[in-house]
Amino acid sequence: MRNMIDALQWRYATKVFDANKKLTAEQSDLLLEAVRLSPSSFGIQPWRVIVVTNPEIRERLRQAGYGQPQITDASHLIVFVTKKNLSDSDVDEFIALTANTRGVSASGLEGYGGMIKQSLSGKSEEKRIEWASRQAYVALGVLLAIAAHEGIDACPMEGFDPSAFDEILGLSEKGLTTCVVATVGFRSEADQTARFPKVRFSQEELIKKVE
Repeated sequence: MRNMIDALQWRYATKVFDANKKLTAEQSDLLLEAVRLSPSSFGIQPWRVIVVTNPEIRERLRQAGYGQPQITDASHLIVFVTKKNLSDSDVDEFIALTANTRGVSASGLEGYGGMIKQSLSGKSEEKRIEWASRQAYVALGVLLAIAAHEGIDACPMEGFDPSAFDEILGLSEKGLTTCVVATVGFRSEADQTARFPKVRFSQEELIKKVE
């Protein structure tokens, strides 16, 4: 198994992908399964993932992404979207899934469901989207780490017009909005940034211990 620290040293935000190198079906499935297994607050997963491989759609998204070539040249474009306004019905759906998965009565989980509903009830739509986005970023982090472990390049991207992405992908009518995207594939030899030393603050600077 590849050392995780070595993998994180190796990874970087890939700027130039080799458009001729594609993920295998097994590699794609592994990354998406890792995303599915990502943790989230309450376990409710208030986000969804859209995998875009259609070249014409990706070209349009590239224009909405200020012309960044990763959007069209990477093997896969992964778009993390969040629900605009989580409701009690979303919580009920999650509670039903939990009961079914664990073989317990949904009525026995009413207290847990009520706690989630109460937590969400005090949030405006804007705050709910913000909260859901934080959960999506956890999933993004898992994706980046697993990709590095598997020797797959990736680039997390916030440089795009979310409203344009929403329109192109038809998200608004589904009650969804774009949060963040990631391109995954394999670096090109032409990407000079791959050879740049990794810049990170020291542990002494970043980490404070309370003992």
